[in-house]
Amino acid sequence: MNIIHAGRELQTKGKKVCLAIGFFDGVHLGHQQIIRQTIQHAQQHEAVALIVSFDRHPNTVVAPDRAPPLIYSLEQKLAAIRSMGVDTLLLFHFDRAFSEQPAENFIRSLVKEIGRVQSICIGTNFLFGHQRGGNLELLKQLGTELHFLVHGLAAVALDGKPVSSTRIRQAVQTGELDAASQMLGRAYSLAGTVMKGDGVGQKLGFPTANLNVKGLVLPPNGVYAVHAKVEGKTRRAVANIGIRPTLQNANPEVQVEAHLLEFEGDLYGRFLELTFTEKLRDEKKFGSLAELSAQIARDIHEAQLRF
Repeated sequence: MNIIHAGRELQTKGKKVCLAIGFFDGVHLGHQQIIRQTIQHAQQHEAVALIVSFDRHPNTVVAPDRAPPLIYSLEQKLAAIRSMGVDTLLLFHFDRAFSEQPAENFIRSLVKEIGRVQSICIGTNFLFGHQRGGNLELLKQLGTELHFLVHGLAAVALDGKPVSSTRIRQAVQTGELDAASQMLGRAYSLAGTVMKGDGVGQKLGFPTANLNVKGLVLPPNGVYAVHAKVEGKTRRAVANIGIRPTLQNANPEVQVEAHLLEFEGDLYGRFLELTFTEKLRDEKKFGSLAELSAQIARDIHEAQLRF
């Protein structure tokens, strides 16, 4: 998949272009429907399939206090879109200036830069542009004038309720990871770059990879059996999500750390993805580091039985 950052970078070789526009957090079943529709329409018209998205949630710029924790990191989102066979992704940098574009100007500018637009596909409830002034109706009006078709797709339903990023976030936060996986259309995973920790795991004999998960929605605190994927290789692992109460930190913050079983090596700076198999136990405070170390050994044994 080719990633570009401006419409003028698109190489169409004279072909028309079919677009899908959205933030696509989680690339869930509803998003997949929009992307598949765009790809199918592009194939039907011998056009280029172009997915248009943004590098951060709009609320992080226009309403930081209402910015939701994300299901996927940017790397995860791009990988999920890539896996669907998309030709090209146009990834806009969403900043204050970008947020102030009126919706109509955004579409007109996009069409002018891209060239021959055959169709634009969005979810029926998708809003865009300054103060969320753009919607399906505006797109249809512009489509009539600028000669492109508009596909507005209704939300996919699961268990009688619409699949949405908000619903998936709620499922993750309450530990309903199977439900989250069903709505995602793939196993739920949490990913981030491995960063330096305080080395406590190493001292206990169980070195851990500490993930940078800033801005991501997290499952409930506890210990989990997981599969850890790094650089294309998957290994069994035990992950801890929580504030590590045994260490008595004066300013505890929720951390995500994983101990990869039967692994030796340096993971700092690498992108690590954790796919959850089963929760082993809740987070607990122990009376000493020795007790904690003994419990970690039991957690590892228990995890081996769950895989």
